[in-house]
Amino acid sequence: MDAFFASVEQLTRPTLRGRPVLVGGTGGRGVVAGASYEARVFGARSAMPMHQARRLVGGSAVVLPPRGQVYSAVSKRVFEALRHRMPVIEQLSMDEAFGEPIELAGASAAEVWQFCEDLRTLVKAETGLVASIGAGSGKQVAKIASGLAKPDGVRVVSPVEQNDLLAALPVRKLWGIGPVAEAKLRKLGVETIGDFAAMPESEVASLLGNTVGPALHRLARGHDDRPIAERAEAKQISAETTYAADIGTLVELRGAVDSIAGAAYDRLVKDGRASRTVVLKLKKSDMSVITRSVTLPYATTDRAALVNAAQRSVADPVEIGAIRLVGVGFGGLTMVSQGSLFPELEHDESHPEIAAESVVEQPEFELPEWRPGTDVHHPEFGHGWVQGGGHGVVTVRFETRSTGPGPARTFPADESRLARADPLESLE
Repeated sequence: MDAFFASVEQLTRPTLRGRPVLVGGTGGRGVVAGASYEARVFGARSAMPMHQARRLVGGSAVVLPPRGQVYSAVSKRVFEALRHRMPVIEQLSMDEAFGEPIELAGASAAEVWQFCEDLRTLVKAETGLVASIGAGSGKQVAKIASGLAKPDGVRVVSPVEQNDLLAALPVRKLWGIGPVAEAKLRKLGVETIGDFAAMPESEVASLLGNTVGPALHRLARGHDDRPIAERAEAKQISAETTYAADIGTLVELRGAVDSIAGAAYDRLVKDGRASRTVVLKLKKSDMSVITRSVTLPYATTDRAALVNAAQRSVADPVEIGAIRLVGVGFGGLTMVSQGSLFPELEHDESHPEIAAESVVEQPEFELPEWRPGTDVHHPEFGHGWVQGGGHGVVTVRFETRSTGPGPARTFPADESRLARADPLESLE
């Protein structure tokens, strides 16, 4: 799906169509969860700090908090539509999946292209959104082709052109080559997938490991026979890092936890679910492992609440011993995210070594419940969303997916007829 989160916002809030939309956290440490193509023109992208994206886009940026339940509902419609043509789908995330239609075995590139266009038409008809599709002889080539197809297109890589296409691409394009592996390969002068494919397999195994190395080497040479299979939902989403030098102070450990929790959070956002349980894993220099968990009273996608839950489990390395590995996991996963009634209890700023680096976000207007992006309902004007406010007033844009751009109206901030609404109503 093209710019999925931002595209859903533009779909359900028609005034935003054609405008640079940034979806994500708006606090001092907020990150971009999704950026529309209009925002990407300025250099904004997912996983970028929100303050940086705002600076790049400028005053025309529209910044909205994520609405996970809306994205989840649209994602379900997308894949229900696709399953009419491809009964087995290997879903990677809310907005991406592999399929392997039986009727395309032995098909020509033109036949595959037409099938893909029919899928795109089906998704557009069912959801109003645009999908880009890549096709090839295996998952690796299809994944690369889907990137080449964006935005709003189809890219079919035939067996005839496959090797030449792969050979010319940067080695980082190979699914499974991260920044560490890329750096190792670059030291050897390996810049492209073709360079990597030309390496002796024994050298690849020595450099990247006996299991991962040869598997990546086969993919680089175009050999990918991994089957398409429905995925079981992960019970936990996590990230962890082993440090070259042991962590010996509390300040260092808190910084590491903040970084690792942020990486795990990025994966959580991509997955599209909310978490209720936060697990901190610390492996000491003697290889013993300490695991602690915090269970929140609700499942949430709020970055600050989740990161601070991990921080509450931290123990001082001076007391427990030096730390060599830090991991943070999010469990209790659900598609339903609930806001906290008492957010100040979750956004704990009691750690002085963190608070010194934190940016405290001031309320954007006098009543905190009328924050930008909040879905609201008015008995006379129907469903709308908060555009902004301050000085005792709030401005609401009344529109849904089916209305087209709607009117904006300004009310006193204490307007009794204005109430919070179910975000899913914006899909109507």
